Amino acid sequence: MNEAAQFYNPEQCRNEAEVESKFIVQYLLPSLGYPPESWHQEITFGAFRLDFLAIAGNVIGKSDQLQVIFEAKHPNQNLDRHRRKLRHYLSSLGVRYGVLTNGKMLRVYELVAEELELRLQVPGREVPMHLDQLRQLVGKGSIEVLPDQDATPEPAIVTPDHPTTLVQSLSSSSTEKTMKVIAVYHNKGGVGKTTTVINLAAGLCKKGKRVLVIDLDSQANTTFATGLVKFQDESADNIKDRNIYHVIIERNKFTIPEVVQKSSFTFPAVDVIPSHISLTTKEAELNDSPQAQTRLLSKLNEVRDHYDVVIIDTPPSLNIFARIALLASDYLLIPSDLRPFANEGLNNVRTFLEGLNEFREMMNRQPIEVLGVLASKVSTIDKFIKHTLPKMEKLVEERYQFPLLNTRIYERRDLSAALERVVELGDLDIPDPQSIFDYKPHSASAEEFEALTKEIMTMTGL
Repeated sequence: MNEAAQFYNPEQCRNEAEVESKFIVQYLLPSLGYPPESWHQEITFGAFRLDFLAIAGNVIGKSDQLQVIFEAKHPNQNLDRHRRKLRHYLSSLGVRYGVLTNGKMLRVYELVAEELELRLQVPGREVPMHLDQLRQLVGKGSIEVLPDQDATPEPAIVTPDHPTTLVQSLSSSSTEKTMKVIAVYHNKGGVGKTTTVINLAAGLCKKGKRVLVIDLDSQANTTFATGLVKFQDESADNIKDRNIYHVIIERNKFTIPEVVQKSSFTFPAVDVIPSHISLTTKEAELNDSPQAQTRLLSKLNEVRDHYDVVIIDTPPSLNIFARIALLASDYLLIPSDLRPFANEGLNNVRTFLEGLNEFREMMNRQPIEVLGVLASKVSTIDKFIKHTLPKMEKLVEERYQFPLLNTRIYERRDLSAALERVVELGDLDIPDPQSIFDYKPHSASAEEFEALTKEIMTMTGL
């Protein structure tokens, strides 16, 4: 073996932090000719948070440009799961090359016409023997940048002694604030939709985003989970005369600001448009009203300056309410427990989307962007996680052709306990649900939803 191999042993990297410190910082960057001043670690760049960003290019007539992103992953993680996110980074930031490694394996990708091309794949132990190839591809000074490429602004650099500061923002076209609308949908029930909606909304709110939650499911589970059902019987029902049905059915009344209610399930409060059990009786009426299908979209357009993100909970069906939600949305998130019926339901989701996208084209709207399948309600049994879960995830990508998010949401008691929380008022138990961030902010479930929040922010440019 090449003598240089002794400088890196992948067995010494037991976690992602050690892949970063022992492999990338101590070995790879110096071996590729990058002095410390030419790369930055743990940086915020617009909406993105990157492991490493390096200045590599010999730019003709311009200052150096940011041309290589290095992404480190845990040694046990499959690099295939991170390929899509790396492509999104490169495409969004105008970076040409990406290096993806878990220590055991290293890959170099090049962005060509918005697609990733694999240029080199090397086992970690063999990296020292392929340094010449790596230097030619992504070494300092090896990348020639054509004159017509605009220089990329400097990112914000985050270090312990240097708080996040945006030195120079991205161009106005890429950072212009645009409200994002995300539908959370699966036509299989019991897969964790409501849990996903409320905790993702809370996570985004705690990141300083202005959030609107819309409940379009007649079961009104999200309405309950956001703490809007405080009454004990129908005589005190304060939702029946002002809910999502009225937004959809009325053209000139019941605007978004007139119907929203402030939630109590998280702090700061999130605006919510509630649903109601009476929605089950309105389906035929709405099916006979073609205008109703796009009315939610129209009314959301009126409040685009009021919110950063809208999250829509949907019914587990292929009905008019699911159609209204997906026509109004920019993105689709699909929670799934990955079990057989949920997986088979993905075929229905795909067929439903194909018809909706054809209608969106007639409306001059882009097809809805599928963020991917979120593994939810995942068993915490170690044997299942090691042996069964990877097969289930692979099936989603290979057989059903849906991408998987990197985040997994495990089935933990904390999540259900947060939703079932009540307070005693005299002889009454009043529902008082909380988000996981408010109920147990340092729990494993809170960490998982924090990861989901960051992943969604990255994917949507929030």
